[in-house]
Amino acid sequence: MQELTVAALAWLAGLALLHQCARLPAPGEVALLAGLLAVGFALRRRWWGLAVGIAALAFAQGALRAEWRLASELHPAWEGRDLVLTGRIDSLPVAITGQGGVPGWRFEFAVESVGPTGTALPPEVPPRLMLLAYASPGMADRPPGAGERWRLTARLKRAHGLANPGGFDAELWLFEQGLRASGVVRGGERLAVAPAWHIDAARQRLRAAIQAEVADPGMAGVLAALSLGDQNAITHADWALLRDTGVAHVFSISGLHVTMFAWLASAVAGALWRRGGRLCLAWPAPTAARWAGVLAALGYGLFSGWGVPAQRTVLMLAVVAGLQGLALRWPWPLVLLAAAVVVTAVDPWALVQPGFWLSFGAVALLMAAGELRAEGWRARLQAALHTQAVATVGLAPLSLVCFAQLSAVGLLANLVAIPVISFLITPLALLGGLAPPLWALAAWITQGLMAWLQLLVALPGAVWWLPAAPAWAQALALLGAGLVVLRLPWRLRLVGLALLVPLLWPAVLRPPPGEFELLAADVGQGNAVLVRTAGRTLLFDTGPAYSPGADAGERVLLPLLRGLGVRQLDLLMLSHRDTDHVGGAATLMQAVPVVELRSSLAPDHPLQRPPAAARRCEAGQGWVWDGVRFELLHPRPQDFGAGLKPNDLSCVLRITAASGRRALLLGDLEAGQERALVQRSADLRADVMLVPHHGSKTSSSEPLLAAVKPAVALVQAAYRSRFGHPAPAVLARYQAAGIAVVESASCGAWRWQSDVPPSAGQCERERRPRYWQDRRSASAVTPMGPVPEVEMPDADAWPAY
Repeated sequence: MQELTVAALAWLAGLALLHQCARLPAPGEVALLAGLLAVGFALRRRWWGLAVGIAALAFAQGALRAEWRLASELHPAWEGRDLVLTGRIDSLPVAITGQGGVPGWRFEFAVESVGPTGTALPPEVPPRLMLLAYASPGMADRPPGAGERWRLTARLKRAHGLANPGGFDAELWLFEQGLRASGVVRGGERLAVAPAWHIDAARQRLRAAIQAEVADPGMAGVLAALSLGDQNAITHADWALLRDTGVAHVFSISGLHVTMFAWLASAVAGALWRRGGRLCLAWPAPTAARWAGVLAALGYGLFSGWGVPAQRTVLMLAVVAGLQGLALRWPWPLVLLAAAVVVTAVDPWALVQPGFWLSFGAVALLMAAGELRAEGWRARLQAALHTQAVATVGLAPLSLVCFAQLSAVGLLANLVAIPVISFLITPLALLGGLAPPLWALAAWITQGLMAWLQLLVALPGAVWWLPAAPAWAQALALLGAGLVVLRLPWRLRLVGLALLVPLLWPAVLRPPPGEFELLAADVGQGNAVLVRTAGRTLLFDTGPAYSPGADAGERVLLPLLRGLGVRQLDLLMLSHRDTDHVGGAATLMQAVPVVELRSSLAPDHPLQRPPAAARRCEAGQGWVWDGVRFELLHPRPQDFGAGLKPNDLSCVLRITAASGRRALLLGDLEAGQERALVQRSADLRADVMLVPHHGSKTSSSEPLLAAVKPAVALVQAAYRSRFGHPAPAVLARYQAAGIAVVESASCGAWRWQSDVPPSAGQCERERRPRYWQDRRSASAVTPMGPVPEVEMPDADAWPAY
């Protein structure tokens, strides 16, 4: 038993080490791993030798599989070109809404051939893609279906996502799914319908039947998630409610659902098996019932999308059934470790998914806490409360580590949600496939549950958002949670409570008095710059709106602010009205208190409303925060009535530290107003400058560069921007002036504190490099073919986790 435990822990440790690497091992390092593997197995009689050998094996096989996956990426020369792709839709299409309310779908596509004549798949094109398809000829009559063969014309780009502190890692998600490129469909034709045996096609038919039977799209999405594992069917607003009340885990195919389905199948199979005397003589009824339950769980898990909770549960059921058949009794930690090893052997990247840790952590906590014998309704209620308290307290630190939030009403929400979902809504959702009217009943019960959750989330302090804690504090808190929920002496439990303190009250680092910190977020095509002093916070612009219901305020800035411990914005400055600068403002102002709003927006603009005190930004305004000077240089009061374009009305903000270092934020100012600003300003010098208009050809004039003379110029633009930002001629102008240019597409978020030189500023992609990241400069390759007229998939393309 001890050797098996050491081997399982070493396997997981080897994979965990791999996932912290900035690059995959070189040939010489692979040889070293082979040596460690040989030494470890030679010394396998000693536990440390076995651990070294197994860890080296896990690391080596994971690195080899990662190398194979990285090798199938899109060649840079194929980016931005119209390609004719023939293949099969390899997932459930997810309905999306593009800019202007255009309907569309997101789906995975397995490529069979490239070109009109069906040329074999070249090595320059990955075998699996993530595509966005908007309503177009060939797709308007009937949406694409899972398992169908299509010939599509698509424009692709490499697997690239936004990189921000505490943000969603889209590149990791694409890598886990084996999707090495994404793109937009520009037309296509259906070649063949899905075969009858295709699981995803059957899932899509069932989803369509639920949507036809249940009028409320939100409730239909919940039922689809519970019966099919289609979590994308739940609306974004409903996911936010479930997350804030701590019940999101119940609304996906969890281990409890799979176990319940297996138990029912086992009971039915056992009853039927006992009716056949010869069957019982050939194979005992309890054994047949156990394996029937395992097979039923496997079928349900596959039909529901085969997520980590389903994998873990099916494997645990199979291990338990096998051990019982062999008359063996393994301790529960070893059974859990065996399931974790098998899951990560099938999918090495499951280890970096929050669902893996939450799923295994919940089971481990419940098993470690033990069961309470329940006789009578009071004892059963006490047992249910104990189980829920263990899960709530034990998983709270893990939830904070994964999602940086904690639901204070989670216990009350789960006490109602778990039994209602497990014993009412989920069975009705499954049985609705045989009797569709049951779906209406399930939807009605779900509406009542949602109303209960709405009441809870409206309570004061229902959700706690805490700043990101260092790794050592996270590790101590996880240990402390285990001590609190285990049946240990109270002295040890109090020690566990003390270990939680660094996670619950982390130190929030801010600049010293007289200095400021500037963080240019990676928001794609748009501006968003966070400026913090010792005690105040300013946000200059809020990034773009990616699509209806998805914007930089929610996807990027809220996680960023909460991770930094920013509870309010002392000043929100919106440079001008363009959506790539104010697209995230409405979401942000609803979620974070804003003391003051300054902008060049018209008085009747929808964002010009309380509770923030709204003022117009005008040249000559200035203030001092914590020894840091803020000055507005543009626009002048007379500019508002001069008929200028919105770009030329951009607020221009200069920030000066006590050390004399400066930052200049220019919005979308264009060349004409740049020259006017230079003429009326005696001293425009700055150490860091936000490149005006994202590096457009209409901005960054030579007089401006000569007057500012920045050491670093920041370009906030999308990867392979459809507007061609930054323009090659503009980049050449900065290069000729000896100015270092930092592009968000290749750097990610850029962070700098004014008490160090701008050259010490740090890119997010350099701060936490990982081997799956795309670190190739976006400007290193000249786009081929015309610039696409539709947005390439970026932050709006990924699922909302």
